[in-house]
Amino acid sequence: MQRRKLLLTAAGAGAALATPFASALAQGTWPTRPIRFVVPFPPGGGTDTTSRVVADKFNTLLNWTVVIDNKPGVSGIVGTQAVARAQPDGYTLMGGTITTHAVNAFFNKNLGYEQVKDFVPVDLVGMVSNVLVVAADSRFNSVAQITAELTAKPDSLTYGTAGAGTSQHLSGQLYQNIAHTRMRQIVYKGGSQAMVDLIGGQIDMVFETVAAARPMIDGKRVKVLAVTSTKRLASLPAVPTMAEAGVPGFEMQSWQGVFAPAGTPPELLARLSGEINQAVRSPDIQGYFAERGFLVEGTTPAVFRTFLETEVDKWTTIVKTSGAKPD
Repeated sequence: MQRRKLLLTAAGAGAALATPFASALAQGTWPTRPIRFVVPFPPGGGTDTTSRVVADKFNTLLNWTVVIDNKPGVSGIVGTQAVARAQPDGYTLMGGTITTHAVNAFFNKNLGYEQVKDFVPVDLVGMVSNVLVVAADSRFNSVAQITAELTAKPDSLTYGTAGAGTSQHLSGQLYQNIAHTRMRQIVYKGGSQAMVDLIGGQIDMVFETVAAARPMIDGKRVKVLAVTSTKRLASLPAVPTMAEAGVPGFEMQSWQGVFAPAGTPPELLARLSGEINQAVRSPDIQGYFAERGFLVEGTTPAVFRTFLETEVDKWTTIVKTSGAKPD
């Protein structure tokens, strides 16, 4: 009886909360102040780049004020915790990834949030491939050369990541598993900092998203040795896949999505999802993303939730078989 009473009380509270939002949406009075869009990684990384593009489109297309709030730290945990604790009032969103919402729980015993329970999926923006890059003056010109050196001298090379469970880390783990070798992970607060050290010669390689690496690629500051998708990218047609480069069965694609705190009203989620879909499917955004190896998806909150649950199961299995251990 007590549990039933609590559930009824919670349901009544939810209905009371939803009614003002439904009224505000109907009257066109939401939003009345800036929307905070939390990016749990530093400026310059793939999540930051994608989030800023979506936020800018909101600002111009809808005349909303969407402010990016970078809260980096511990593989995205710091910023994600902040969103989990935020009020579900429609004024806090976040750019979530495979790291923050699918694999962080495995790598961190004290996560401070529940990947599915504490959030509501708003929209799956799209899928993104990584590229294996080395500095422009690196002695390596192919994945085969890297594999040969690591086979002869395990742990002799380093790769930079934004922390355990990030797409950079998962790409590196998958490569080591398939190639049957080892290399040392160097952890940074964000992928952009790893790229700086890569160019400076402090580390040997990085598996970075195409979006984040593109300026360095175009500026000829790095060499691209392979892409992590199963097919070559239209924006980098001459670059082989990891499988073509001698690592059979390799596939790693990250994703970018928009989340809100649990309890955000369904009416608001539907509105946000619809607007995000309209924004990311505009021709200019489609072209921008395509150049950066980003395949636009655009979904409903329900479809995104199903996708998220599948990803959690998939990557939990992969991480466990990799032999990686939680901190």
